Amino acid sequence: MLSDPDRYDYFPLHDRPRITWPNDARLAFWVAPNIEFYELHPPLGPGRVPWPRPFPDVLGYSYRDYGNRVGVWRMIDVMARNGVRGSVSLNVALCDHFPDIIKACNELGWEFFSHGVYNTRYLYGMSEAQQIRIIRDSIDTIRDKAGQEMSGWLSPALTNTDETIDLLAEAGIQYTLDLMHDDQPTPLRVRSGRLISVPYSLEINDVPLLTMRNASPERYAEICKAQFDQLYAEGADNGMVMCMPLHPFLVGQPHRIRALDEILRYVTSHDGVWLATAREIAAWYYQHHYDTVAAALAARRRAA
Repeated sequence: MLSDPDRYDYFPLHDRPRITWPNDARLAFWVAPNIEFYELHPPLGPGRVPWPRPFPDVLGYSYRDYGNRVGVWRMIDVMARNGVRGSVSLNVALCDHFPDIIKACNELGWEFFSHGVYNTRYLYGMSEAQQIRIIRDSIDTIRDKAGQEMSGWLSPALTNTDETIDLLAEAGIQYTLDLMHDDQPTPLRVRSGRLISVPYSLEINDVPLLTMRNASPERYAEICKAQFDQLYAEGADNGMVMCMPLHPFLVGQPHRIRALDEILRYVTSHDGVWLATAREIAAWYYQHHYDTVAAALAARRRAA
């Protein structure tokens, strides 16, 4: 058994090539609305029970359904008012269940990447062939129903097997969000092809903050602005990435939506911020930095 994932090298922040963003921005800022579908009667799989209560968990289902009926529209309005596009972490079955949401996001120029088919079906215990079918279905569904080529991946409930990252690269996916190890994009080791990790976040993800830590809307805004301040300051020396993961059933609640508006107004009031999508961050990194960073990593390995 491996003692670590063996997917990326240790590379201390102070000793890296300088990352630059368009117009010499300090910070690439992107927002990841997780627009999800939870099944009332999901199939059981190994490793994790989809609902904490006995099936049918009508309470859990309807609470999350609020996000797609009401919360997402508040979130869309606030983001559009602040000129911030989304990179949608999409359960691709939502294309069939709620095409109105897909249409609205498309009209705003938002990106879609895959968050699996349903948020109640996990990759634990799946064979390579099963995972390949899910990845392929995500690519085909986003192309057919949203008119976009899928660039990125976030596993449903962040579930993986040892082979998932290899399979993403082999399918032509450009970036994954399943690794929480850095504030800059990172080249990953894969069997074939290329894949990078683009920074996602659990620290300012609204699920752990608002449900696990019981943060008030005011505290949520304070934490997100503190995250921005630190990364913005560090970005003067080396370009950083900040991701804000959102869930409409949480941040779209009436008593919380003002906190999101406050955060986005704060971020967009600063110069030197690139309001990007995850796809744009990955494309820029591949074009301008991937080879340089990969060469620096190879040199460190030779020196070691």
